[in-house]
Amino acid sequence: MSSKRSLFEIHLAVLLFGLAGLFGKWLALSPVIIVLGRVFFASVALALLFLFTKQSLRIYPRKNYSLLFLLGLILSIHWISFFKSIQVSTVAVGLLSYSIFPIFTAFLEPLFFKERLVKLNIVFAFLCLFGVYLIIPRFDLSDSIYQGVLWGILSALTFALLVILNRYLSQKYSSLVITFFQDFFATLLLFPALFFIPSGYDSRNIFLLIILGVFCTAGAHSLFIKGMKYIKAQTASIIASLEPVYGIGLAFALLKEIPSLRTILGGLVILGAVFIVTLRTRARPG
Repeated sequence: MSSKRSLFEIHLAVLLFGLAGLFGKWLALSPVIIVLGRVFFASVALALLFLFTKQSLRIYPRKNYSLLFLLGLILSIHWISFFKSIQVSTVAVGLLSYSIFPIFTAFLEPLFFKERLVKLNIVFAFLCLFGVYLIIPRFDLSDSIYQGVLWGILSALTFALLVILNRYLSQKYSSLVITFFQDFFATLLLFPALFFIPSGYDSRNIFLLIILGVFCTAGAHSLFIKGMKYIKAQTASIIASLEPVYGIGLAFALLKEIPSLRTILGGLVILGAVFIVTLRTRARPG
């Protein structure tokens, strides 16, 4: 029963992660303001969670606060580029172009941790590039899909950096502690934007940002981590690769967004390559 419940929790978490992309369409705000609202409400929710569960937020050695601050900066760039990708194109394009991050991780991890580069991953990287090529109708910066893919690739690259740096920190601290400080420092970094970018905050926008921050961020992370108690990391990673599928399905149901044939074909190639890389990466010892 515990494993079935854990599977449900992980699937629900991934569904919420996929739902987050739709807020880029629902919120007529700058991506910077959207991300500020997201990380602020996520920070508050996680802080309350730690308060009620009496978990420690202590970071030792203190020099790791600098690394967490850097993670907050990278997280800000990741989510800003993610929402920008969706705003200039579609939910499907944003999610699919971002979903190539395991390819970046497969290439960057050996550099950071002095590990051997898996040559077969080069083949999968070219497959992903071919999938991206299929999505783009024309290589013209005035084309909205091309812009969306470029922003999505930046989102993927920065998320890959987050994954790698989190691998180092996760050996010392819980995932929720890392998530809290990332969101908290991202909030501090983005807060000055309120004085330079029109926020357009009204009751509807604030409500949507609360849902995005509390349920699609803090809640989703908590569910995912909780679900991994009885589920193997490899299984959780495979389920996580369904995020674009859930997101595209939700965009179809709630936004009436229908992906083009090019996007569907490119997406199948990308998700296939990412799925195999995820399996191979998780199967490696250590």
